[in-house]
Amino acid sequence: MTSKVVFILLLSLVVLLLPLYASAAARVGGWSPISNVTDPQVVEIGEFAVSEYNKRSESELKFETVVSGETQVVAGTNYRLTVAANDGGARKNYLAIVWDKPWMKFRNLTSFEPVNNGRFL
Repeated sequence: MTSKVVFILLLSLVVLLLPLYASAAARVGGWSPISNVTDPQVVEIGEFAVSEYNKRSESELKFETVVSGETQVVAGTNYRLTVAANDGGARKNYLAIVWDKPWMKFRNLTSFEPVNNGRFL
């Protein structure tokens, strides 16, 4: 009788914990939403994206705000942000991906492109 009770308790524990494990496993390497896009770290990443894009393309976009974003844990963190920037008086949204490894003082703009009709984020 005791072994049956232990077995049922262990089985119940597995059934209860399995969804938690599956949820965590799905997030590893996956994108997670950023809940606070006004966080200074997120804003800094957005400003970096616009600044770096300006350097590479000789543009003169002016960073306005981070509209939305997600992070992905890699060897560091990927930030996928929708940023609003002023382009010659017109506010436009752009999708920026930035790879950040703060312990190495490394930050790289991976991509930066206009958002077309809400296609991204």
